[in-house]
This record gives sequence, structure tokens and C-alpha cells, in this order.
Amino acid sequence: MQDSVGEAIASLVELSCIAICAHSAATMISVLKPPRPIPGQLNPTIFAFPPNRDILGGTAYFIQNPSGNLLIDCPAWTEETISWLNEKGGVRWLILTHRGGMAKVRSIQAAMGCEIVIQEQEAYLLPNLTVTKFHHHHTITPDSEIIWTSGHSPGASCIYSQQQGGILFTGRHLLPDRNGDPAPLRISKTFHWNRQLKNVMVLRDRYSSETLRWICPGASTGYLRGETAIDDAHTKLMAIDLEALQNAEPGL
Repeated sequence: MQDSVGEAIASLVELSCIAICAHSAATMISVLKPPRPIPGQLNPTIFAFPPNRDILGGTAYFIQNPSGNLLIDCPAWTEETISWLNEKGGVRWLILTHRGGMAKVRSIQAAMGCEIVIQEQEAYLLPNLTVTKFHHHHTITPDSEIIWTSGHSPGASCIYSQQQGGILFTGRHLLPDRNGDPAPLRISKTFHWNRQLKNVMVLRDRYSSETLRWICPGASTGYLRGETAIDDAHTKLMAIDLEALQNAEPGL
């Protein structure tokens, strides 16, 4: 009887070890997956990181720029990420699109020696760190800027780059819907829904089909079906039915 119990316990221990090892291997594979270039680049300089569980599945981006490299929101912070970034020339600016895009910011700044850029209403969330705060607009490089698009959160912002025909990194201001088209998403924690819709109109007016080709959303990239950006961005931005969304009920 004791032998049978002992064998059963040993089997359970063995199965547990196998499950733990399998989980660890899967996690390691996920972490080690390298950033992927966004479409349309012959010599890639703009990359999307895998979704990061530390920012609720959010997607961070990296831009190589002659004036200094930009990291948009926080990727999973591992030795592999640090090595990859250093191989690309490091990071001069860490730009945060909203409070939900922050994770291990102190470690990132310590490792990269980078400047942190964030809208002034959310800078208080980074105490004892050196940050650059802005109000409505801030020029980062001669061909990139950050714009305040409050709504999802008080300091929600979008980053625009002139590269590749114009790219807008929208954080969670605009996310892909089930068809892969950009749309504002009302959730239970949305700060100010009408302000978010108003700022979609601001983006429509600020850019055109000649200056905005791509949207890189900060989450829900699974709806892009393997892609890392939304093409024909301004046309799809104009197609958003803001009037119909006025009375949208908040989701989870």
C-alpha cells in the first residue's frame, strides 16, 4: 500500500515538473521573440515588440532616427531586449503614450540613459525620475512629434513620425477593431469619452492622406492578423463614425 502511494506521489511530482518546464519554455520562447519591422520598409528602422504582459498586452515600438532613437512605451524588459536595443544604437528618448504604457521605467532609464517624455498630467506617476513634460505638443526630432490626445486617460498622447509616408503611434487612443480598422474604444476605465472622440477629429484635421499612411496601435495587435501596422491610415481614420460612437456603452 505504501509503495503504491509512493509511486503515485512520484508520478504527480514528475508531471508537475514537466508542466513547470513546459510553461517556462513557452514563456522563454515568448520573451525571446524578436521585434518585427512594420511593413513597407526596404531597410527597416521601425520595429514592433511582442505584446508585453506588464502593460496588459500592450505593444511597444522602436524607431531608429539620426537625431537619436525613440522607444515608444515599454517592452518586456529582459537581457535580450537590452542587447537588441544596444545593437540598434541604444535609446535616446522613452516616450510614454499613456499611464498604462509604463512598466519598469526606472530600469529602462538606468540601463539606456534615456530621456523620458510624457504628457504633464501623468508625469506625477514617475516620482524621482528625470522627465520631460509637455502640454499640448512637443517636437522630439525634426521629423517626429508627440501630441496630447486626452480621453483614454488624462495624458493619453500619440506620436507622429514622417517616416514611411507618415506613421501615427496611437497608444490606446485608437485600437484595431475586429476588422483590423482603427477605432476609439470605450472601456469602463475610460477617462473622458467625448474628449477622446474630439481628439480623433483633431487627428483627422492635422494630417492628410499625403502625410499619414500608417497607424501603429499600442494594443490589440492580434486583430491585425500578423501585421504590425494599419495601412491606408488616413482613409480609415476618416471612415470612423464618430456620431454613432457618441452613445457607445463602455466595455470591460
